[in-house]
Amino acid sequence: MSTNPSPGPALPGLAVIGGGPAGLMAAETARAAGVEVDVFDAMGSVGRKVLIAGKGGLNLTHGEDPDRFRRRYAERSAEVGRWLQDFGPSELREWAAGLGVETFIGSSGRVFPSDLKAAPLLRGWVRRLREQGVRFHVHHRWSGLDNAGAHRFETPAGELSFRAGATVLAMGGGSWPQLGSDGRWTGPLAAAGADIAPLLPANCGFDIGWSEHFASRFAGAPIKPVRLALAGPQPPRWRQGECVATATGIEGSLVYALSAPLRDTIAREGEALLLADLVPGRDLERLTADLARGRGRRSVSEHLRRQAGLSGVKAGLLREVLPAGVLQGEPAALAAAIKALPLRLRAARPIAEAISTAGGLRLEGLTGDLMLRNRPGTFAAGEMLDWEAPTGGYLLTACFASGRVAGAAAARWLLR
Repeated sequence: MSTNPSPGPALPGLAVIGGGPAGLMAAETARAAGVEVDVFDAMGSVGRKVLIAGKGGLNLTHGEDPDRFRRRYAERSAEVGRWLQDFGPSELREWAAGLGVETFIGSSGRVFPSDLKAAPLLRGWVRRLREQGVRFHVHHRWSGLDNAGAHRFETPAGELSFRAGATVLAMGGGSWPQLGSDGRWTGPLAAAGADIAPLLPANCGFDIGWSEHFASRFAGAPIKPVRLALAGPQPPRWRQGECVATATGIEGSLVYALSAPLRDTIAREGEALLLADLVPGRDLERLTADLARGRGRRSVSEHLRRQAGLSGVKAGLLREVLPAGVLQGEPAALAAAIKALPLRLRAARPIAEAISTAGGLRLEGLTGDLMLRNRPGTFAAGEMLDWEAPTGGYLLTACFASGRVAGAAAARWLLR
């Protein structure tokens, strides 16, 4: 995408800083209200993270009922629920259809484009925005505000300034910094008085600290099917799915679904105990009976394979975690360990490796229409805001919805 000529020093329109889903939706919404819109992005083209998400099929949203959908945002469900009132999953699918992109609901309830591709949707969207008069300025990395309140940008031509009538900030969180979401905005905005919660990894993997033997043999091996639960004073709340052993620990969709409580437990207690049920298809009584069958001259590994269906990485996990005495001991103790294998998580993986981030501009520091209370005329949207959600289409949906709220509010601000 080529860079438009750099804008002049002052325009009475809207500056959207960040060309991801939230920023582009803010631009579209404001432009539809009749506002002049300039979009700035640090990268050479907009929507880079959308294209990366498209490698997995571009999970746009989810088809579950609205109440359950809203609860996915946990302690921020009330605030995000308000964003979704006018632009939720159904409206997002209708919007995509308006770009010529039909969608379908998969067996898991997740919603994808029919062709499972991101590029056609992004190309059609940017083309329509250009036709509507939105101006794009790529290779413009936001570096803060000058003393007069103008935005400063680092560009190939040097530092440039731009003064707008209103602004929507949509620069993302801190994950995937190579695509522009590097969290560098936190410093300048904190210096300007914004209330910012520290950025934290979300939907991320965790370190356990495998032995060299286990890591060399099983890094990258899928663990499925499996149930996981966070150990604690309450009875375990099991989730079933699959995950992956890594060189340092564990990651994957099932781990991501538990990442927020795991991360918070590690921060509070120094570690988190994750329980793994390696044979979710058998109850404890049946598994105990199966393991009680005579082993004879067979090895422990062969006995586990025949009687419990455990081999490969699952058998490796047992040898990695359990003392030899348990592996070769009473069937009841071994069965109990297989049904709740304790994995001690030491740390979340670095934020640059996470799918998304928690933290950001605290919603308490914004009005209901996402304007910064200490900077009238400046709005924010997307992952810059302090909320988080699991994977499954919830992240993208809230980014779109918050962009729509901020874009509409910015347009009202300018047109009042």
